Amino acid sequence: MAKINSKTVYLCNACGDDFPKWNGQCPSCKEWGTLSEFKISKNRNSVNSSIKESKNLNVILNSTPSERIATGLKEADRVLGSGLLPGSLILLGGSPGVGKSTLALHICSGIGRKVLYISAEESEEQVALRARRIAIEPDNLFLSGENELNGIINHIERINPVLVIIDSIQTVLNADLDSLPGSPSQIRDCGQKLLEISKNKNIAILVVGHVTKDGTIAGPKMLEHMVDTVLYMEGDDRYDHRILRSVKNRFGATNEVGIFQMDEMGLQEVKNPSEMFLAERSVNIPGTSIFPSLEGSRPILIEVQALVTSTNYGTPQRNVTGFDYKRLGMLIAVLEKRMGLEMGSKDVFVNLVGGLKVDDPAADLSIICSAASSTMNKYIDQRFVLCGEVGLTGEVRSVNRLDYRLNEAISLGFKNAIVPAASINEKISKLNISLHRAKNVKDAFKILF
Repeated sequence: MAKINSKTVYLCNACGDDFPKWNGQCPSCKEWGTLSEFKISKNRNSVNSSIKESKNLNVILNSTPSERIATGLKEADRVLGSGLLPGSLILLGGSPGVGKSTLALHICSGIGRKVLYISAEESEEQVALRARRIAIEPDNLFLSGENELNGIINHIERINPVLVIIDSIQTVLNADLDSLPGSPSQIRDCGQKLLEISKNKNIAILVVGHVTKDGTIAGPKMLEHMVDTVLYMEGDDRYDHRILRSVKNRFGATNEVGIFQMDEMGLQEVKNPSEMFLAERSVNIPGTSIFPSLEGSRPILIEVQALVTSTNYGTPQRNVTGFDYKRLGMLIAVLEKRMGLEMGSKDVFVNLVGGLKVDDPAADLSIICSAASSTMNKYIDQRFVLCGEVGLTGEVRSVNRLDYRLNEAISLGFKNAIVPAASINEKISKLNISLHRAKNVKDAFKILF
């Protein structure tokens, strides 16, 4: 019997490192139970013998940079950094049914140039049915149900597109590897091959990836390290809007978001997200306030709701949606220690309406005032917006880009703003809104209550 010329290694699903023997805990990232076995053929010629010529930096700097490709969706272009950059590898993740494939088809139609769509999960007929339903322009779109890597490469060389979409990376198979599609070895090897193709041919490749129960892209973490851009499509079954968020971008900002509305015609861009999030706002009810959030360069006004009730259990509940749970605990402690409100026997529920997740300390003042409003049963004037970071001593600290936030509030008819005293400068003081300076939380309470 012929001896199989292969070796066995163990790959960590979390960090992507491989090891010659199995361990219960990964020696690199210290995660437990993440090492899986796969075999590498020693006969496979994986080393590229061609040597690339080095270039002088002056030659590269003086050359004309590649022009970005507009996707036809301003929201997607905002997140990508003014469009797709040729030669880039982009990873798009999201939960099942959130709209990843629909977004990819919209991008295909909006580019207006030759695009190759590799549908490794669905047949060409299934993709065509979705394309017809959302009215996709079909002239420059080429479909293929190929899921073998060498076949995909042949399609790319034959069609020579400006954009390739792989839907999804977990179903692409490299026949040279002795493992199933979706395994860590397959995902890592196929991702590396696609990266080489995008750089050598100077074409953009958008790779769709599934996510795990934890919300991270399935497969080795190395896949996120090797790509140029990582995008996440977020959404909730209770709402019909979708949020496209960038968590890594080598050619643009990583804190931009794009907002879409999902309907029977696919994804529609939301021009004014603040108006959408405030469409059903509560007026003159204790426990609500308006916070001018800033997602990248985009200001979005969000309604903050708080409900404080007497606890029926020994341990009071602290529940929050859309904000950091631990930071809420800090704000409740400031309310009790600095403001003298009894919170130890109260259940506190906080919700940022609309399903938007905010990681911005500037929301502190709005949240703490909403909780106090519910506790004292006094409502906050509907014409006020609140913005400021709250420290442990109860001081209100400055926030960035306050002028962007206030201009959005002015455009929606708000007349008053409670802001950190340190953030007010000559430019902000000229805005058409009444500014109320707050050095600490007590100053804000005196104005509101």
